[in-house]
Amino acid sequence: MTAAAEVVARLIDAGQDSVDAGLVLATGGNLSARVPGTDTFAVTGTGCRLDRLTPSDFAVMTLDGAVLHGAEPSSEWRLHQRTYQTRPDAGAIVHVHPEYAVLVDAMGERIRQVTLDHVAYAPVVERVPFHPNGSTALADAAADAARRADCVVLAHHGCSTLGPTPAAALRGALNLESAARYTYRMLLRGDRMTEFPVELREHAVHR
Repeated sequence: MTAAAEVVARLIDAGQDSVDAGLVLATGGNLSARVPGTDTFAVTGTGCRLDRLTPSDFAVMTLDGAVLHGAEPSSEWRLHQRTYQTRPDAGAIVHVHPEYAVLVDAMGERIRQVTLDHVAYAPVVERVPFHPNGSTALADAAADAARRADCVVLAHHGCSTLGPTPAAALRGALNLESAARYTYRMLLRGDRMTEFPVELREHAVHR
């Protein structure tokens, strides 16, 4: 299996897991990953359902934005491209539309980490104001926010999470949504204080 084929196989798994977890509906969301040993990345094509992906649903692109082969790339390809240019350490990007993360942000509330996993896998959450989907403005804003965090909420839209692999990037999205769900439930009770103790954060490590 070539490096590109292996990356695509991992993205297909992440796509199915994203839908199974309720992070995206219908043809929403898009995924990408760098092809190891190259200056290229694979990204889902336009109009794809993430739970029905096949190898033919991906485009392979350069970091300059040229399509080398494959499908027509997602309209959000710039979001992935700009973030890879900004974050050379990022191996994969998951862009999905998590319900609670978008809702809590729209309410003007900060998403709070409560559990060990929240702190380990979504320790810092940045957000960017609304920009039209597929726009250069959105791509640039998300890439700039990714300088400071692996989890970026896109106002009234979704989120972008980074990781060394598709599975790791998805884990960030899952924990971001879990933290947002906890936050929403606390807000229903009027709680704006509870979160993971600052003095214990040093013990929350990736595992």
